[in-house]
Amino acid sequence: MFVVEEFLNEVRSWVEIESPTFAADQVNRLSSLVEKTCREAGLSTTRIAGRDGLGDVLIARTEADPKVPGILVLAHLDTVHPIGTLAGPLKWRVEGDRVYGPGVHDMKSSALMSVVAWRELKMSGRQPRVPITWMFVPDEEIGSISSRRHIEAEGQRALVALVVEPARALDKVVVGRKGIARFRMKVEGVSAHSGGGYEDGRSAIREMAHQIIKVEALTDLKEGITVNVGMIKGGSSANTVPQFCEAEIDVRIPSPDHTEQLLETIMHPAKVDPDVEIAVTGGVNRPPFLAGSAGRPLFDLASNVAAESGIDLVGLSVAGGSDGNFTAALGIPTLDGLGCCGAGAHTFSEHLLLTSVEPRMRFLAELYARIDAAVLK
Repeated sequence: MFVVEEFLNEVRSWVEIESPTFAADQVNRLSSLVEKTCREAGLSTTRIAGRDGLGDVLIARTEADPKVPGILVLAHLDTVHPIGTLAGPLKWRVEGDRVYGPGVHDMKSSALMSVVAWRELKMSGRQPRVPITWMFVPDEEIGSISSRRHIEAEGQRALVALVVEPARALDKVVVGRKGIARFRMKVEGVSAHSGGGYEDGRSAIREMAHQIIKVEALTDLKEGITVNVGMIKGGSSANTVPQFCEAEIDVRIPSPDHTEQLLETIMHPAKVDPDVEIAVTGGVNRPPFLAGSAGRPLFDLASNVAAESGIDLVGLSVAGGSDGNFTAALGIPTLDGLGCCGAGAHTFSEHLLLTSVEPRMRFLAELYARIDAAVLK
């Protein structure tokens, strides 16, 4: 029987292990606690050792044969909040329906809820028709750079993918996401004294300013394309013509049709000053997740389940990426945004709406119970 207080105590223990992506030891501490939760729920677990200074991938499975296509549940254990956030600007606290803490909304409460849903289903005497595999990844917040290959390997064996990213509202799920590309542009000019030798210099910052205007002009809101230069650094002093400058660029891509031309334009910029050098690295780290026909039967099933609780389910396409981008790009029916409700992800006002946990848990448990190959035809 689901008990709110027990859930709250457990999610607090997860939140109090701060787990920013690059703190691999902390992410693995949390992974060990999550593994304990999974085993106590009756799941078998395996760990894939982290690489590139990142944490481990944790996989949990039901007792069913993992070779039989089933449900892949995707969650992540890393957060964007640095260690010390819990002691400072985002303390654990409960204020009415709101539960505050770093990562409580994105997405520790939802990751826990996905296991609780299985546990509650099992305790009720019901069994899913197909196997379930959970993947808890350590690096989703930076594009799942080390875990992507494991997600895609599991996805290729899956019947469907259910992604427990935070929900927008009880009546909403995510059926599409934009693709994401990231680039780093570096400009090298020629340094000189800004007074006595100005004419000998070639400003890397001035060239970068031209390039920023050009790449941001690729934004086309009507088409759903956004290009944002979010970080820039360069120069050494106010009285020196700057030799170096670099910028980081975020691109959101609505469909594969737009990808090639955008990448070509950004990767091969035309110089304004012929005496500087420009180098661009990067590319697409999440392919577009299109709201297409492959996932329609899965959405229809979810709509029927929601309707039994009086909810008219709405499918949204959103700009933010998730690990669901990878499974959807493989042609695996993917339903996203299945987690708990809340707001303030990535900010110091991040919070969970506690009253959303039980209805979302029961909704997810019912999906676990009903999904099989027959109903998805």
